[in-house]
Amino acid sequence: MPDEKFQNIRFEISPELAGQRIDKALVACPEVATRSQASRLIALGRVRLGGRIVKASHPTEPGEVYELAIPVIEKSELVPYDFPLDIVFEDDQLIVVNKPAGLVVHPACGHLDDTLVNALLHHTDDLSMGFNEQRPGLVHRIDKGTSGLLVIAKNDEAQRYLAMQFQRKTTHRVYWAITIGVPKPLGGTLRSHLRRHPEDRKRVASVPTAPPGMEQLGKLAITHYRVLEQHPAGLALVELKLETGRTHQIRVHLSEGGTPIVGDDTYGGIKRLKNVKSPKIRELVTASARFALHAAELGFTHPTTHQRMSFKVSWPEDLRPLVEHLGFETK
Repeated sequence: MPDEKFQNIRFEISPELAGQRIDKALVACPEVATRSQASRLIALGRVRLGGRIVKASHPTEPGEVYELAIPVIEKSELVPYDFPLDIVFEDDQLIVVNKPAGLVVHPACGHLDDTLVNALLHHTDDLSMGFNEQRPGLVHRIDKGTSGLLVIAKNDEAQRYLAMQFQRKTTHRVYWAITIGVPKPLGGTLRSHLRRHPEDRKRVASVPTAPPGMEQLGKLAITHYRVLEQHPAGLALVELKLETGRTHQIRVHLSEGGTPIVGDDTYGGIKRLKNVKSPKIRELVTASARFALHAAELGFTHPTTHQRMSFKVSWPEDLRPLVEHLGFETK
């Protein structure tokens, strides 16, 4: 954009960072919070060495000085949204919010001013801006149709500290899903490489594992699961723990395993509903108008106190009639 402003940063490679790819080494730069942000800067041509644009795979050498052009973000570009938030915890460093299904997390095409980010800006002026004008405070995301827990950073230091935990997989994330069909075996690990579906950009699909020496398409996705309860009508309550956090990861893994999430029209959860013989269950699923996936537990280490924090929220009201009918109450 012609009127976009930049902060020019010089970043020198220390002996400890030498030999790493530049996209990985840049995470040590205080102004760059995550590897994904580093990759974004590089892809936009905003990382240079000796005046030349570098690639993400460029190997670093000690003493090299890279020039970074980091966008200066004006928070006023986003419009606050007066939406009632379910705040589970808040202090001067972070907010933990229980997001309802149907609320988009950050602005995108079709949702420019009615998202969780806009609602957070109405709630507080203290949000980390990083250098992504559309996602202040965000450390991780959940789908529009998924309810449950998210942690939001109030300043850049908190965002970097929390993002590092998600990168290093030291956070605790547990989801509950109600599936049509019972996963077999009753516990295990689902692993695949995911990418956008070649024919339907709204969907994600697993791709074959590449032979040795060939480039692997898609990003590795790992989901651990166990069946908590079963219903005679052929439904199951499944607990899922994420080792990675890919788009639609849980929904794709369960669907491709033959047990789509109840109500998930994108991945077969509505189509399979006709196989459920109970009219009452079909009625309750239709009435909920969403798929039955809920981010129930979240744990992380606080950025300043360094105490371990754990949060848990029960089923939301829009799923409770179905949950109670099935007897899938969770403790």
